[in-house]
Amino acid sequence: MKRIMTILLALGCLALFTACGEEQVDQTRVYPVYYINNAETKIEMHEHYMVAQELEDQVTELLNTLATTPAKLEYKAPLGMGFQVQNVEVKMGKVQLDVTESYYDMSVTTEVLVRAAIVRTLTQLSQINFVSITVNGNPLRDSLGNIVTTMNWDQFVENDGNAINTYEEVTLKLYFANEAGDGLIAANRTKEYNTNISLEKLIVEELIKGPSVEGLFPTINPSTKVASVTVRDGVCYVNLDETFLNQLYNVTPEVTIYSITNSLVELSNVNRVQISVNGDNSGTYREKYSLTTYFERNLDIVTTLE
Repeated sequence: MKRIMTILLALGCLALFTACGEEQVDQTRVYPVYYINNAETKIEMHEHYMVAQELEDQVTELLNTLATTPAKLEYKAPLGMGFQVQNVEVKMGKVQLDVTESYYDMSVTTEVLVRAAIVRTLTQLSQINFVSITVNGNPLRDSLGNIVTTMNWDQFVENDGNAINTYEEVTLKLYFANEAGDGLIAANRTKEYNTNISLEKLIVEELIKGPSVEGLFPTINPSTKVASVTVRDGVCYVNLDETFLNQLYNVTPEVTIYSITNSLVELSNVNRVQISVNGDNSGTYREKYSLTTYFERNLDIVTTLE
């Protein structure tokens, strides 16, 4: 009887496999999931067929997949690296993960790879734009002690081997204020930067630092924090904290807005810019510019250094 049951089960599985083979796989339910290679030098994508329908269930399913050792033993599960996820919250396009203190036991490179795998996997969901991680309820800090803010897809570029920690030199064209504060002047800045940071975010951070050329003046409150910078379909979405609204310098609202916009549009992949404050774009900047606006390049207020 056991032999008959085994044969029937095998035939049933074969029939199911054949029937499935005749059907087209729904590609809209195939999601990339990122694992870490055994050498812990890079992340690699594997396909996962999504079963869940609701957003929170989909997040849970992906997190469970990230915690499960993959079939190919040459890869490691990002959520199987010695720490535990204590809490998960999905709200307003963001996934908030709280992990145990053992998260800090990982090496610097492995920790970055874990973050990259989590962020790139979860932001595949159309309704998820950002991921943030806390450790026992406290902000995550990197190896230098800096707080790691909300993360998005663009912060983790595709890298091979040890390229995850490489640096490159880039020349940026940044727009700062003139002495009167009513116009912009362009200046080139050569910068060595970590390739895991997007150029868009680098540009915003350099604008906040202010100019290094005499005769140019800052346009953004230097205490402003960058929550995230993402690009989709040619639109660069800049999310800053509330400090951005507190202008310390004698510059017009137009100068600040187009300092950011003109600098970002210098990149070939950016055509327009939208600015939000703490993820909210329902307000206005200095009672003049609606943050729902998609700003385009404005060269009318650009002048030259005398």
